[in-house]
Amino acid sequence: MARVIRNTGTGDIPRLMEIFADARQTMRSDGNLEQWSGNYPDSEAIMRDIARGVSFVIEDDGRICGTFAFVPGIEPTYNKIYDGEWLDNDLPYATIHRIAGCRGSHGIFDSCLGWCRKRISNIRIDTHRDNRIMQKLISRSGFSYCGIILLADGAERLAYQRITGKNQ
Repeated sequence: MARVIRNTGTGDIPRLMEIFADARQTMRSDGNLEQWSGNYPDSEAIMRDIARGVSFVIEDDGRICGTFAFVPGIEPTYNKIYDGEWLDNDLPYATIHRIAGCRGSHGIFDSCLGWCRKRISNIRIDTHRDNRIMQKLISRSGFSYCGIILLADGAERLAYQRITGKNQ
């Protein structure tokens, strides 16, 4: 059975919390001690994403194995970039946030990116400097490093952009 990507429902939240806990544990064991600290992303953040229609789950054979937020439009924290520049500042873009897969699942990032690329050709993403796993996935998927952005709380993130032919 093929992977299915669908909107997240409120009933999916307990499973997403398990996936985020797995992701935090993987990050910690790989030396990424700060990203997604505490209980972030928490159920309230996911509820906000569901209400905005930007939260999605990835299913294998009916079981949720991954999740991400796909947010079209301007990302306020991307308005100012340091030590670099965006590849393009004029084209409409969407941002991938809060991507995670359950332990033992593979290809979550590729599934997410393939789905997103069918919807828009200009995609941005950011990650923590210590998130070497995500940096590797981002780089091997054709994203270009663009510089540093600051989150609303002032935390630094490495910012990337990928522009492909129209809706490839």
